[in-house]
Amino acid sequence: MPHNFERYAQKGNQFLHELADELGDKKNTENAGRILRAVLKTLRNHLTLEESFQLLAQLPMSLKSMYVDGWMPQKKFEVSRKKNDFILEVLQHQNPKVWGSVSEVREGEKTIIAVFKTLKKYISQGEFEDMEAVLPSQLKKLLRDSIYIKKLTVKLVSEK
Repeated sequence: MPHNFERYAQKGNQFLHELADELGDKKNTENAGRILRAVLKTLRNHLTLEESFQLLAQLPMSLKSMYVDGWMPQKKFEVSRKKNDFILEVLQHQNPKVWGSVSEVREGEKTIIAVFKTLKKYISQGEFEDMEAVLPSQLKKLLRDSIYIKKLTVKLVSEK
């Protein structure tokens, strides 16, 4: 059975274009990819191993590679159960020089919601609910907000 890598790339690019549009800059797929990578790296530290594998099963192939890049499932991370700490961790994956000011955290929350909103189009409702079930209550709100918010206006955090 031949592999169609172009199809995998096309689906990954489609996701990035949808995310870039959700972030308010349709053409900036590079930034969308950086944000997506940061959210996936942070999310995997908060999910159980079983839930990570269930999520991976539904992700497009190119997103699977982003999710597992550098992942060491046997290594356990100390993670905070607080929403602002999750947001700050995502921001620091994007740019280690982020201070975590109130405005950065607000914009970070909007970008995370945009990722979850776009991700919701690619995974089943059941998987979305399973993922939500294993997250702490403050992080569940980020997932729920991604369902109900129509369009986000995001001021992107730039690298300095």
